[in-house]
Amino acid sequence: MNNSFSREGYLKENYHLFHLRDTAGQERDFHFHEFDKIVILLSGNVDYLVESMTYSLRPWDILLIQHHVIHKALIDQSQPYERVILYLDRKYVERTMPEAGLMGCFERADAQERYLLTPGQEELEPLSGLIASLDRTADDSQFGAQALRDTLVMQLLILVNRVSLHGGVVQQPPSAQYDPKIAQTLSYIHENLSRPLTVEALAERVYLSKYHFMRLFKAQTGSTVHAYVRQRRLLYAAQLIRTGVSVNKAAADSGFEEYSTFFRAFRECFGISPGQLK
Repeated sequence: MNNSFSREGYLKENYHLFHLRDTAGQERDFHFHEFDKIVILLSGNVDYLVESMTYSLRPWDILLIQHHVIHKALIDQSQPYERVILYLDRKYVERTMPEAGLMGCFERADAQERYLLTPGQEELEPLSGLIASLDRTADDSQFGAQALRDTLVMQLLILVNRVSLHGGVVQQPPSAQYDPKIAQTLSYIHENLSRPLTVEALAERVYLSKYHFMRLFKAQTGSTVHAYVRQRRLLYAAQLIRTGVSVNKAAADSGFEEYSTFFRAFRECFGISPGQLK
C-alpha cells in the first residue's frame, strides 16, 4: 500500500495485554487499528501523535486510542521505555457487560479530541495494583486463571472510565501541537470530507503557496495531502457503513465521486470490500 497510514491488523482474541520493558521500543509510521487500544506509560520518554495533536506522556498517563484513530509513537531510545498496552475487542466488552458502558471512555476521548488521561493521586494506587495483579496472572494456568484475568481487565476498564468521568481528561492544550496552519487545515479536512479538497484550495485557505504548503504538511504529518485526505475519507466511509448507511451513500458522503475508485481504495485499505464490512 502506498499510503502513509496503514492498518495494523485485526485482534483475533477478546483482548490482548502487553507489559513491555525495553530500551528502544518499536516506532511505527502513522497507522490505525481495527480494535481499541489503551496505553499506560510506566517509565520513559515518549510522545504520541494522535490525529492532529501531539501528547508528551508522563508516568502513569493513560492514552485512549479508539479504532480507526490515526496515531504514531515517537520514542526517546536513550531511556528505558516501560508501558502497558491493552488491545480490546469492543464487541466482547459490550457483550460481557452490556449495561456498564465500559467503552464510553473511548467515545468521550474521541468526541472531545482529548485522548490523554492523567489519573489523580487517589487513582494511582488501584491502577498500580491492577497492573501488578495482571502481571501475576499472566502465566497462571491454575483453575479459574482465565476468568480471573477477564475480571481484572474489566476492573481496569472501570478504573479508566472513572478517571475519564472524574476530570482525568487533560483540559489544557497538549505540550506540542502542529503548526497552526496545518492544525487549521486538518480541522477543515475533518469537517468537510464530502466536499472537494484540492491541494490548491487548502493552501489558499491558510495563505500559503501550494508547494510550501505541501512541504509543510508532509513535514508535520508524515503524509502527503492527497494520502491524508484519502485515508480520512475511507475511515469516514467505513464508519458510515457500520452505522447502517448504504455503501453507495457512504461513498458519496465521504467525498468519492466515482464508486469504482472508492471500491478499489476501500479494498486496498481494509482488505475487504465495503459490502463485506456492511
